Amino acid sequence: MSNVSDTAINNIGKVLNDPTRPMKERFRALFTLRNLGGEASIQCISQCFTDESVLLKHELAYCLGQMQDKIAIPILRDVLEDKNQDPIVRHEAGEALGAIGDPNLRELLEKYITDPAIEVAETCQIALERLNWVANDSSKESLSKSPYCSVDPAPPSSDNDVQRLTKILMDENKPLYERYRAMFSLRNMATTDSINALGEGFKASSALFRHEVAFVFGQMQDERSIPYLKKTLEDTSEHEMVRHEAAEALGSIATEECTEVLKRYLNDPRPVVRESCEVALDMSEYENSPEFQYANTLVTVKG
Repeated sequence: MSNVSDTAINNIGKVLNDPTRPMKERFRALFTLRNLGGEASIQCISQCFTDESVLLKHELAYCLGQMQDKIAIPILRDVLEDKNQDPIVRHEAGEALGAIGDPNLRELLEKYITDPAIEVAETCQIALERLNWVANDSSKESLSKSPYCSVDPAPPSSDNDVQRLTKILMDENKPLYERYRAMFSLRNMATTDSINALGEGFKASSALFRHEVAFVFGQMQDERSIPYLKKTLEDTSEHEMVRHEAAEALGSIATEECTEVLKRYLNDPRPVVRESCEVALDMSEYENSPEFQYANTLVTVKG
């Protein structure tokens, strides 16, 4: 809970909820509210789910999950259950509910493990597994602390053999939850071998899985992942959820090469990709500026 007054929080909320503002300004307002936390911030965020931007709405859901405040559960439930919301937004609401980790959410998540939108179904399957893990292994909670200060959809595997982890990562017969665990272990290693193994993850059949690989690369901010991310953003046949995540990852790595690629897609026909490039270029600008505090808030941009 912050010491900032509700009036000040509501003023930040006005920026977030103003569709005439540039997307980058609205994102900054959202990150500020996420970092402040508390009921007033959650209310401001919740008001924005009527916005037209799929990118912004999915980020709202992500932030609510990362805040891990149970006050947000009814809001996220409504978003998950709203079939008029884009699957990208509904998926993020499902993941956010898993991040909050309340055992009472089991019944709700079970309802959507066969959702017609595959991204939503797969997300709810993973979120259910996370609930089981929280319930059964809470003593191991410290093992899952992310070096990136994020609440991950799955805890890392206890294995640290790159070959074995790669085999699990790419095994389409294994549950996504297990493959996610391998993914987060490879992320935490941050070696050339583990980065190349993660790059292989872009060949997986699940768009949800591929988007998580891109997200993980964004967290790592490692230049060795640029070729994989660049190729993903440039592939116009790739799912927009994956391309958007690749764009934001490039923004967090923030080299000149990343900036050059992002600028090329500022007019992409898909709004989610286009807006992601705009936000990513803003992130990139801040990564290369002395305003480190803001840069740090951007490390866990998610989709």
